[in-house]
Amino acid sequence: MKIGIIGATGKQGNLILLEAYRRGHDVTALIRDQQKLKHEVPYIEKELYDLTPAELEGFDAVVDAFNAPANMPQLHQTSLRHITKVVKDLDTKLYVVGGAGSLYIDSGKTTRLSETPDFPESFKRTADSMAAALDELRNSKGTNWIYVSPAANFDFEGAKTGEYQLAGETLTVNSQGDSYISYADYASGLLDLIESGDHNKERVSLVSK
Repeated sequence: MKIGIIGATGKQGNLILLEAYRRGHDVTALIRDQQKLKHEVPYIEKELYDLTPAELEGFDAVVDAFNAPANMPQLHQTSLRHITKVVKDLDTKLYVVGGAGSLYIDSGKTTRLSETPDFPESFKRTADSMAAALDELRNSKGTNWIYVSPAANFDFEGAKTGEYQLAGETLTVNSQGDSYISYADYASGLLDLIESGDHNKERVSLVSK
C-alpha cells in the first residue's frame, strides 16, 4: 500500500513510519523540515496547511500524526479541518492519531474522560480541542476516515509486545485494570487497521492486553 504520514518526524509518526516500512509498504513522509527526517524514505517537504488534493490523491492511506504544541491546542482543530478538506472526495482514507481525553467513561457515552475531576488540568485544553476536532470530523462529508484513540496512559518508553485490544469509544482497561498502551504497540495496531481496511467513519481505541 502507498501510505503518507503527516508528522513523520514526531514521536508517534516516526514509529508508524518504521512499522509501515518494516511491513513493506510504500511510505512517504509528509513533513515541514526534511532535516529532521531520520530515515531515507520519499518525502514531501511542505507545511501541513499547504498540502493539496493533487499531492495526496495517489495514497491509499494518509496518517495524521500531527501533534499541536501545548500552548496552541487550537491547531488540533484547524489542522484536521484542513486535512479533511484535502482528502475529501479522494479514494484516500484518513487515519487520525487521536487522544484519550475524548473517550467516554460510561456506556451511555455521556461523560468524557477529560470531564472527570481527576483529569490533569494541564492537558484539558488540548483534550477539549482534540474532542472538538473529532466532532468536526464526524460531521464532515465526502471523507473516509478512522479516528484512533490510544489508552489513557500512552507510554513512549513502553516495550513493543505485539499484543493489544481493539476497543470502541469507551475507556477500556487491560488485564491489570490499567488503560495503557505503548507507542510501539499503538503503531502496530494502527498498521493492522490500515491493512485490514476495516471501520470507516468511526472512532476506535487501542489498549494493551
